[in-house]
Amino acid sequence: MIGLFLAACTIGLLVFAATLVGGAVKERMAEDPKAPPARERVFAVNVVTAETEDVVPVLETFGEVQSRRLLELRAAGGGRVVELAEDFEDGGVVTAGQVLVRLDPADAQSAVDRAQSDVEDALAEGRDAARSLELAGAELEATQLQADLRTRAFERQQGLAERGVGTAATTEGAELAAAAAQQSVVSRRQAVAQGEARLDQAKTRLARAQIALAEAERRLEDTTLTAPFDGTLSATDVVVGRRVSANERLAELIDPEDLEVSFRLSTAQYARLLDENAKLVRAEMVALLDITGVDIEAKGRISRASAAAGEGATGRLIFAALSDAGGFKPGDFVTVQVQEPLLENVTRLPASAVDARGELLVLDEENRLEAVQVEVLRRQGDDVLVRGPILGRQVVEARSPLLGAGIAVKPVTRGAPPEAPEMLELSEERRAKLVAFVEANQRMPKEAKARVLARLAEPTVPAQMVARIESRMGG
Repeated sequence: MIGLFLAACTIGLLVFAATLVGGAVKERMAEDPKAPPARERVFAVNVVTAETEDVVPVLETFGEVQSRRLLELRAAGGGRVVELAEDFEDGGVVTAGQVLVRLDPADAQSAVDRAQSDVEDALAEGRDAARSLELAGAELEATQLQADLRTRAFERQQGLAERGVGTAATTEGAELAAAAAQQSVVSRRQAVAQGEARLDQAKTRLARAQIALAEAERRLEDTTLTAPFDGTLSATDVVVGRRVSANERLAELIDPEDLEVSFRLSTAQYARLLDENAKLVRAEMVALLDITGVDIEAKGRISRASAAAGEGATGRLIFAALSDAGGFKPGDFVTVQVQEPLLENVTRLPASAVDARGELLVLDEENRLEAVQVEVLRRQGDDVLVRGPILGRQVVEARSPLLGAGIAVKPVTRGAPPEAPEMLELSEERRAKLVAFVEANQRMPKEAKARVLARLAEPTVPAQMVARIESRMGG
């Protein structure tokens, strides 16, 4: 009976326990889960303090170096090349007045000689015509004198006839003689006129002969090609003995000291280089030529702008004269940096701080982000020049999709010195344990082990190093 009683009590207690456990499980499952309170995420951002300054913006573009004096050397007439200058080659340096090319002058010299002979003939003809005119004038004077004598004789005979002394036949004969004398005067005057015409024709012939002589002399001079200025030859294409044709290009003469650079700007960039009178300012510029990592630099100043935009081109073509352009050659492709007019009271910020709408993020008093609209004036490489109500405020250096207005951030000032690591003074016992553990470590490289042992031998040891070694020791 006692056994049955104990068994019944045990079963009852088990049923009661199962009931309690089942109720507890149901109550636990019926309860709502309690999540931990959400914490606001704080982002660390690099910030920079906005300060105003006066900046000279630099406009950067690309251009081509060219010579301001470029001359094509062409043969004025055809002929065979009989002489070339010693430096007549591509890259040869020549001086002003130096003979570069000489063509065979035989035909031209013959033409000059013939023209000289024609001039001498014309001079002789002129002298002969002058002498003939002088003689015709003398004959006219003599004939006029005879006519005067005949006229006076007729008048005297006519007077005698009126007084009844002379006869009519005698008077008539005197009159006929006077008329014949006047006819001779007219003939001599005609001879004088012919002599004057001959003299004029001789002068005209002399002038034509002199013109022909000058033309022949020019052709003779054209057989010799000289350098009009100091320069360097390029694209030479002639040898001794070759026959060249008229107007054939023989070479190009370039002045390497008088260089300029041409570059194209957009219309907006060109407008920034105009003064209040819409005239192009003579802004300073720098041309850079990169040669195997070394920049060759030449300074200059804007001189002019092209009169037209150019067919199929946009913007404006600008020319700038270079000074001290040593190392530059015509045809070099260079980087051009033009100094724009001064901008006052602007802020220089990283380009990543401003978005496409001209907004940037600044920090308020609670270190929350605030969007501010600014005016973007220039973009200078990785920087941007802006103007707006941000003076003295902290600006986020780089925007990202995670950042926006109202977000809490932790500012990190650019250029702030890093915090010094915490240092510990170790006891001799603790130092010995650390040294023994490092020396017993066979997996550590020898160089790293020597470096760690050297740091442990110092009076003060970085706390981070000690904590890392003790964590591996298990203590």
